[in-house]
Amino acid sequence: MSAYNGQFIWYELMTSDSKAAQDFYSKTVGWDPVDSGMPGMDYTLFKIGETSIAGVMTLPDEVAAAGGRPGWLGYVAVEDVDAKAKDFEAAGGVIHHAPDAIPGIGRFAVVGDPQGAVICLFRGEGEPPTPLPKDSIGTIGWHELYADDLDPALAFYCEQFGWEKMDAVDMGPMGLYQMFGRNGTAIGGMMKRPDQMPAPAWSYYFIVESAEAAIARATSAGGQIVNGPMEVPGGMWIVQGLDPQGAFFAVVAASK
Repeated sequence: MSAYNGQFIWYELMTSDSKAAQDFYSKTVGWDPVDSGMPGMDYTLFKIGETSIAGVMTLPDEVAAAGGRPGWLGYVAVEDVDAKAKDFEAAGGVIHHAPDAIPGIGRFAVVGDPQGAVICLFRGEGEPPTPLPKDSIGTIGWHELYADDLDPALAFYCEQFGWEKMDAVDMGPMGLYQMFGRNGTAIGGMMKRPDQMPAPAWSYYFIVESAEAAIARATSAGGQIVNGPMEVPGGMWIVQGLDPQGAFFAVVAASK
């Protein structure tokens, strides 16, 4: 079994305007958009130096026709994509895109948990490239699930990915913020879905050097800030917003 199993290993933006999104995230997060060179597919990589962090592509017509909107997807490494997709379905989830191969890259599936949040399963051909050091600017520093019912959501993902229940923070009227991890290291948190969020969903926090600087860059590039800067337990600062195409995004920084 790969040591990467149960880890988030890739992130992907599906959007209505790929070129505009590339410009926005390049300015806001500092990523360098580079064409992937994948034959027959317009797929751009977001890079920091020589390291690929995420990808962006135009929202497929069939996804848009089914009501899909611009948004970020996270990919979790699993041993067997086909078997894990069936596990999701058997446990009350949904298979949105049946297991499929990406020639020369690996195998993936798009699935939903029993409450409707969408996530991707992935098994690569060979081991992933060496990531940048933890907490490097431009990497993804946190993973957050907004769920309708917290306890069943946590139990579901712990069963599917081998995640562990970790510390929790009482947020008062907003309820409990339940952290989860792997091998004793926290990798994200789960909380009750805010009323203004239309459905359960995952979000991903991009590490920047300053929350206020990121706000200035995002707004000047056409984004909208919906929350923040807000200090969270541990002394970090977060900002949440919508990019110009309407995709939800979030950043986290060590300084305001």
